[in-house]
Amino acid sequence: MKSIPNTLSILRILISIILLFLKPTTTLFLLVYSVCGFTDIMDGYIARRTNSASNFGSKLDSLADIVFMGAVIVVFLPILLIPIKLLMWIIVIAFVRIASLLVVYFKYHAFAILHTYANKATGLSLFCFPYLYMAVDINILGFIICTIASVAAIEELVINITSKELSRDIKGVFKKP
Repeated sequence: MKSIPNTLSILRILISIILLFLKPTTTLFLLVYSVCGFTDIMDGYIARRTNSASNFGSKLDSLADIVFMGAVIVVFLPILLIPIKLLMWIIVIAFVRIASLLVVYFKYHAFAILHTYANKATGLSLFCFPYLYMAVDINILGFIICTIASVAAIEELVINITSKELSRDIKGVFKKP
């Protein structure tokens, strides 16, 4: 039972690769995509409930999240018509995220994406994107997602700069892990 969370994270990585071969607006894509999202929810939940959370599992979960979102970006990027203002905003968020990763690397000699509530909200908003893409104007959807992602990126950078030790499971700038 204690290996199930890591198995789910590995499964998410493998299933994410399948997304690369599916058309993004199809039912099959959304079904496979939903399975990826389900494994993302369940791996952390099971790890906490079975007391099997580990440093390795946390890193594996972050890697699985990156592969999953990376696959989605690769699939959607060719069909998206992103307004230049949103594209510039996304680039700024990416630079803040990279700065945060560099701070962690130089401070702690590690790779870490924090499991803050704001990062979880960003993940949820990004996860909802394929479902909403056909129904909501890209400007509105992009504004909402970029706002949430900006808050999360800035919060994570502030935490990483000001913290004395790396705590991947910190809940937020004002919350203890």
